[in-house]
Amino acid sequence: MSTSDTIFLAGGEPPDSVAARLADALRLERVDDPGLTEGEHFFRGPARTVEGRVLLVVGPNIYGEQDPEPEDVSAIDRYTGVVHVRIAGSRNEERQADEARAIFDELAAAQPSTALVLAHAMSWIVAAYLPGRGVHTFPPETSLDVEDIDTWAPWVVGSHDG
Repeated sequence: MSTSDTIFLAGGEPPDSVAARLADALRLERVDDPGLTEGEHFFRGPARTVEGRVLLVVGPNIYGEQDPEPEDVSAIDRYTGVVHVRIAGSRNEERQADEARAIFDELAAAQPSTALVLAHAMSWIVAAYLPGRGVHTFPPETSLDVEDIDTWAPWVVGSHDG
């Protein structure tokens, strides 16, 4: 499967603390994996939307930029953590996207102080959650990038000028 479903997190805590809280909130078990890089955590548990198991890799956000040029601004720049969502043994992209959305919604309810962005294929913003504002779902194929900044800026962490 080449399409990814990713949840970005911003909560003001160290990524290790966020990973532990996330695992507790989602009732997941930690799995040791020698292939993980420093700061990454692997979790698994029952899927929410299909029979089977969901697999999550939680780590630091290496996709956003701290001080991007105006043409490089992205909705995920101010998010410090990332969660890659997979369904074990499934190659069905729609089911994976549904599972990622279910996990996003569960996290928004269980971790109300953590801002979230749900992205599809590392290109499209699907939904965002801001503490005190709630969840917002975006139209299909709304870009994470600057061309759709007017659509996503009110729903993501940080103010982006330009």
